[in-house]
Amino acid sequence: MRPAGSVEPCKIYGSIYLENDPRRANSCFAVVYIEPEQAFADVLVFNETNKLFADKAGLWCPAENREFADYTLYVTTDRSRADFAIHYTKVRSFAGCKQ
Repeated sequence: MRPAGSVEPCKIYGSIYLENDPRRANSCFAVVYIEPEQAFADVLVFNETNKLFADKAGLWCPAENREFADYTLYVTTDRSRADFAIHYTKVRSFAGCKQ
């Protein structure tokens, strides 16, 4: 379900399911664009292997099933349609919002 108003990407953490099926886009919490360049991303994301450690902005644990995810995000290839952009980082301490 889409939230009313704007999406705050800094409040998204925990188990995340990334949806790629355009038919299910309307049932997702937000639309995200995976930015290839770190400088243009709104959030730097570090993939946690354990959901218990995904407790702050940018710390996401990939969910294998949308029903068990805290957030379901639709991945778009069009930056202009996204609510926010992310970039994956390999360094946990770099994860978080860029403000």
